[in-house]
Amino acid sequence: MTDMHVHTLRSADSHETMAAYIEKAHEIGVGAICFTDHVDVNPHDMGYNFYEPKEYWKDYEAALKSSGGVRLLSGMEFGEPYLYPSEYNECCKQPYDFILGSVHYPEKYSHLFFSQLITSGITAEECYESYWDSVLKCVRYGKFDCLGHIDIPKRYYKTLVYDEKMIREIFRTAYNNGIIIEINTSSLRMGVDTTLPGPELLEIYRSEGGRYAVIGSDAHEAACLAAGRDEAKALLDRYGIKEVTFANRKMMEID
Repeated sequence: MTDMHVHTLRSADSHETMAAYIEKAHEIGVGAICFTDHVDVNPHDMGYNFYEPKEYWKDYEAALKSSGGVRLLSGMEFGEPYLYPSEYNECCKQPYDFILGSVHYPEKYSHLFFSQLITSGITAEECYESYWDSVLKCVRYGKFDCLGHIDIPKRYYKTLVYDEKMIREIFRTAYNNGIIIEINTSSLRMGVDTTLPGPELLEIYRSEGGRYAVIGSDAHEAACLAAGRDEAKALLDRYGIKEVTFANRKMMEID
């Protein structure tokens, strides 16, 4: 088992250690973990300038020495890279194995997270319209390996709103820029009955040439490591999409 999306105390919204994840991995049989801590440079984000690469790499080097056979991968989850190209390019100088590009703030509402959009009275239709536009800009910019939790507003609004033409353009652009998608299972822990994405978008992804995906729990504590993985793997099998991992920014199929 592999989990390609995990957060530690080097993310502003987690207090977990790498050591705790390794211990959990041994307990449940996870063979590989990628530590993808948040890098956020949006000044409205709670994690604004929180990430310290020197501390991350210090933790990572120590974890490598005590992994006990669990394969560890280095990574980051960068929010809205297309809006912060200089900061993103600087981060890419670090020797990460894997980079997630994510949109956490629709550009029209760049000062509000999804939960704040709801309390501010922004409807799902309004949120998704700006969100998909931001996602398209993100994959057009490219330069990352994988698009994280493509339909993340669903995690908060508990519904999916999309225009198929736009989704197809997003997937075609991602494909042309060498970007794959993540099957993110965090929604299953938050009252949603499908992963991010679920069957509707996966069917479109496959029809637009999508052949590969990673599986990530988006865990912020060790107890959630690899949670929902069986559901995610069943979806990949259903649509003939191959699960992959990465090393040195190079994709590798999982046997």
